Amino acid sequence: MTDQAVDTGGVRVSAHTSGRNQFLGRTRELKELRADIERAGLDTIAGRKAPRARVLLIAGRPGSGRTALAEELARQVAGRYPDGVLRARLSEPDGTPVPVGRAARALLTALDRPAPAGAAEDDLTAALREALADRRALLLLDDAAEAEQVDALLPDTPDCLAVAVSDGPLTGISDVRPCTLGGLDTKSAVELLARRAGSVRITVDPRAAEGLVETCQGQPAALTLAGGWLAARPKAAVADLAKQLHAEGEDGSPLRRVFGLVHAALPAPAARILRLLSLAPAGLVDPHTASALAGCSVDGAHTTLDDLVALGLLRSVASPLPQYEVPACLHPLLKALTETQDRPAELQLARARMLERTVRLLQSCRAITETDSPETRHKLLGVPRALRFPNPRAAADWLSIRRPALLASARAAVADGELDTLARRLMSQLVRAMVAHFGTQAAAGDLYDVHGLVLDVAERRRLPREKAAALLNLGDLDARTGRTRDALARFRAALDAGREGNDPYATGRAMESVGGAHLELGDFDRAADWFGRALAERLARGERADAARLYARGAEAATYAGRYGEAQRGWRSAVAVHRKNGDIAGHARALSELARVQEYAGRPEDSLRTCQEAVELARRADDPRLQGALYLRLADTLDRLGDPSSAELHRGAAERMLKEEPPCGSAAEESGAAGPGPEVGASQPDQGPNACEIRSASKED
Repeated sequence: MTDQAVDTGGVRVSAHTSGRNQFLGRTRELKELRADIERAGLDTIAGRKAPRARVLLIAGRPGSGRTALAEELARQVAGRYPDGVLRARLSEPDGTPVPVGRAARALLTALDRPAPAGAAEDDLTAALREALADRRALLLLDDAAEAEQVDALLPDTPDCLAVAVSDGPLTGISDVRPCTLGGLDTKSAVELLARRAGSVRITVDPRAAEGLVETCQGQPAALTLAGGWLAARPKAAVADLAKQLHAEGEDGSPLRRVFGLVHAALPAPAARILRLLSLAPAGLVDPHTASALAGCSVDGAHTTLDDLVALGLLRSVASPLPQYEVPACLHPLLKALTETQDRPAELQLARARMLERTVRLLQSCRAITETDSPETRHKLLGVPRALRFPNPRAAADWLSIRRPALLASARAAVADGELDTLARRLMSQLVRAMVAHFGTQAAAGDLYDVHGLVLDVAERRRLPREKAAALLNLGDLDARTGRTRDALARFRAALDAGREGNDPYATGRAMESVGGAHLELGDFDRAADWFGRALAERLARGERADAARLYARGAEAATYAGRYGEAQRGWRSAVAVHRKNGDIAGHARALSELARVQEYAGRPEDSLRTCQEAVELARRADDPRLQGALYLRLADTLDRLGDPSSAELHRGAAERMLKEEPPCGSAAEESGAAGPGPEVGASQPDQGPNACEIRSASKED
């Protein structure tokens, strides 16, 4: 069971708890930083109230312990900021700046203030400032690449504090004095060595330990690797390591030289796994990632990852599932090694294996939510045990924990500007899994990003079908979050792309979606026109189920416009198609809507007969909720016809039917057809690329 995707009990996400404080040294720097919090700023000296949060800057080379110092400062002053510490990383492991909008959205999510999917960067940063306006919080902005990143995220209140970490000064942010880091003091550096390698050898030969510290220039990352090398060799003396480092020469930084020595001493399989971790999305690794990259077993990869942690080459991430992080300071060193020691074809194959494993895990993650289907249960039995989830809760927890790495995988899959089959499958399965576990609304922000990636590649590569699918997906998300005019523009662009790519499915879907957007905007004539165009497309291809839905949508638009004769004709056409298709439930719902329109048209007797026919069909379809809603409608109609006794009987029947269901005011609400305030896309099909896939007309499994 240790090789299963998660253990059979699932996982429980718990708050991070730390044990004994492991921070060493930096007493002077901490004192200066704490004093800087209290220092009067230029505004205060000028007699003005500080308009924004104070910014403290910790500058140093990667591996200097700059992030550890920022975390220690945050720990020491956290009591002053009761609204907590918010963290954002502003650079990817390879040094690429993180877009400000993505960082702002992550901070808003941490504040439980999610922003609408697709919101512009300025809107997101404004929402963040608004969320922090009445709070006392500390922002830790790690690996800042540019001053503009930090400036855009600063709260407009002096009650907050921002601690930024960067390589050097961030010019452009006023009133900031950088705390520049060098090496650790000798005493702290020696103690760091002792913690990693054991105190005996350090005590026996203190001069050699001090010499090793000097060789490493007191750099924490280099000392950590040196300590790990000694810990793995209990019989080696500290002087032995110092001699080997001197033999390496003076070329390169101390970190590069120590890392080269540690890597060279690794067994070949472990060294290969370590190098391949440079391909891990966002520098985040789990046993499955390492297993797929190296082409080895999950158990073997797990053991190797733990060994690399012991050597200081990886960090273990506090998580209910085994997770690791490649230190940012080692990422460029690993990348340089892969370029010299691994062939490009091998790297390409390793990357493909990793993405394929991710696709299969996402398929399994989604499939566990569909076990009511015999076909899905049969497929799950054929999934290797290592890729199975024991229950939906375990799958949802895995998806939540691995979310940053999965989104980074999506970005990496299209980073070269291609949208090959593997990238399409990854995007498709990621969207499906998120929708299955979190729902479209909750996952909208992430879905918007994924579809935006596809759109970007499709536009650059001139792929009209993929462009149409991405625009439909983005339009649906715009519509669900109330940006109907934006959705309308997306759907029109999707229609153009669908026609350019000769994609009949995308073209028909776009027409229907344009109609739905016009319906939401209250332009019922245009809505009916576009539903009619989409209907003609479906009828021409003999797609009767879709035709029935479009007859209904056209009737819905006519009802809102008050053209009840046209609406009745539309619902009768829908009834005829449902009858021909043998869809009893659809037949019943269409009749219920026809009865509603007949009542609007002042024909209560016809409405009563139609509704009674619909009740019988709902009973045959075994749909008690629809039956109950229809009984309520019958009761209202009987009241209007002057038969209160029969009306009361029908209300009683409805109450009995709906006693275990929330009351349904109308059959229209049940059917998603005519009713107050229709939702754009409510009656649109759920299958196809707009719902949860990244493809156009193809029907990939």
